[in-house]
Amino acid sequence: MKPESPFNALPPVIVALTLLILGIEAVFQLANAGIIGGPRGVGWRLVAVNEYGFSPVVLDRILINGDYSFDMLKRFVTYPFINMQLTQVAFCAALTLALGKFTTEYYGSAKVLFVYVATSIVGAIVFGLAVEGRLPLIGGFTPVYGLIGAYTYALWLRLGQSGENQLLAFRLIGFLLLLQLLFGLIFGGNSQWIAELSGFFAGFTLSIILAPGGWSALLARMRQRS
Repeated sequence: MKPESPFNALPPVIVALTLLILGIEAVFQLANAGIIGGPRGVGWRLVAVNEYGFSPVVLDRILINGDYSFDMLKRFVTYPFINMQLTQVAFCAALTLALGKFTTEYYGSAKVLFVYVATSIVGAIVFGLAVEGRLPLIGGFTPVYGLIGAYTYALWLRLGQSGENQLLAFRLIGFLLLLQLLFGLIFGGNSQWIAELSGFFAGFTLSIILAPGGWSALLARMRQRS
């Protein structure tokens, strides 16, 4: 009997997102090593940041100049797949797999994909409104935090159904925020946490509607407690 591939247990949409994250980084690594792209390959990552990354300037061009071109709009959903460091890629891929499996089993593949895309967009918008200048927003942590928001809401519901303390559902986001604070104090922080935290809140809020039963289930639980 052949051993079952671990990917068989994972939802296809999560596998596709993870392979996209890893595949793009693999191209950058091969280009940096001179295996593909020739002399120009070394600069492919920076070219990708300029062409597919997001920055407050993008939001300004849309809101002030009315530039709704595809080149501007695509950046709201392409920036999560452009990472700068291998460690960032590894964490994003691992968290996408872990959180994606749980959330897809609870919400369904289409809803989780919607959360991934929607939280990427919300995070970019909030980042663009809160930050000035040309600081780029790149990397997959914003939609990952969106998945954490969906995971937190699902866990919050399950803890409530079992009569346990629902605040325990927020342990993961609390731990990650503490870890991020420590890294910021040690290595210096940046403003990308604004997009990531916005992604979490957007994922949590959207999950209220996307969870089984949606608003009706939420209202029923509120009536039972009142």
